[in-house]
Amino acid sequence: MPELQELLVEGMQDLLHAEHQILKALPKMAKAAHESELKQAFENHLEQTQSHVERLEEAFQDLGVKPKTKVCKGMQGLIEEGQEKITEGKKKQESTADLELAAAAQKVEHYEISGYGTMRTIAETLSLRTVMKLLSETLAEEEKTDEILTQICTTILDEASQKSETDAGKQKSAASKTASGGKAAHSGPR
Repeated sequence: MPELQELLVEGMQDLLHAEHQILKALPKMAKAAHESELKQAFENHLEQTQSHVERLEEAFQDLGVKPKTKVCKGMQGLIEEGQEKITEGKKKQESTADLELAAAAQKVEHYEISGYGTMRTIAETLSLRTVMKLLSETLAEEEKTDEILTQICTTILDEASQKSETDAGKQKSAASKTASGGKAAHSGPR
C-alpha cells in the first residue's frame, strides 16, 4: 500500500474511533442540555454520527480494507473535557452551563472538520472518488453542525444578556427605593 494511502487509512481509523466515542457522549450531552434547541441539536447529531460511522465503513470497504479503529487520543481529551463541563454545569446557571456545553461540542466539531478535511484531500489526491465523496458528505454535515451550534450559542447569549440587563434594572430600581426610604426616587423638583 502506498504511503499516502496508508496515511488515509490510519486517519480514517482515527476518525472511526472518534465517531464511536461521540456516539457514547452525545446522549449525555443531550441530557445535560437545558435549552431545547441545544438538546435537539445533540439528538440530531447523534443520528448523523451513526451515518458517519456507516460512511467510514463504506469507505474502508471501497479501499479493500477491514474497518478497524485506531485509538483517537485527541477525541478522548475533548470528550473528557465535555464530561467535565457536564459535571461543572450542574452548579452553574442554565445558560452558562449550556454555553460551556456547546463550546465543548464545537471543539469536537472542529477536530472532526480538520480530520475529515485532511482525509478528503488525500483521497482526492489519490483519485479515490468514492472515498472522497463519502468523506466530503460527512465533512459538510460536520460544518453544518458547527454552524447550528454557533447559532444556538448566539441565541443563548442574547437571552442571557437580556436577562442580565433586566436583572440589573431591577437591582437599580430596588437600590433607588432603598436610598429614598422605600419611596421611588424622584428626579427634579416636586
